[in-house]
Amino acid sequence: MRPRTVAPQGDAAGKSLPMLGARIRHARRVAHLTMTQLAEKAGCSESLVSKIEGGQATPSLAMLHRIAAALNTNIATLTEDGPVDRPVLRSGERPVISAGGISLERLVLPKRGGLLQANIHIVQPGAASDGQIVHAGEEVGYVLEGRIELTLGDERHEIGAGDSFTFASQLPHGYRNVGKTVARILWVNTPATF
Repeated sequence: MRPRTVAPQGDAAGKSLPMLGARIRHARRVAHLTMTQLAEKAGCSESLVSKIEGGQATPSLAMLHRIAAALNTNIATLTEDGPVDRPVLRSGERPVISAGGISLERLVLPKRGGLLQANIHIVQPGAASDGQIVHAGEEVGYVLEGRIELTLGDERHEIGAGDSFTFASQLPHGYRNVGKTVARILWVNTPATF
């Protein structure tokens, strides 16, 4: 069984998440922010915020992270389908969020107040995170297959299957698939940010 795909808005490869734009709009209004203010806080254009809220644009995972941070929330809260607390997630039943050549297969279902987040990052050849991100917490990862270049601040580390890594999330970080095959990385962080 293959994992169920949940894509931020309009990704034809997966099941769409039509509520993402509405959830971002709602969170923005609750925070008493205009589109311009949210765009400034997230480091993007007002036009992009408008398109995302209207369902006409798909944000990269990094942009979605910046928008969530600007709204004092996280991607999990913006994309969760509802309150679910299942201790076992069977292969092929786990939700997958996809954007820009990178997919996150959820190993832990998001829940309000949850401190732990675990995903399998599925990175297509040549795909990369949209720049480096910074947030509170700690991260650990294990490359299941493929090769990635992990950037931590100014340092670049090429790592492959069987290699692991750990770092404080306050260190600017990003990654890209430098191989010719799909890379899969077991990635755990706390607190939940994606």
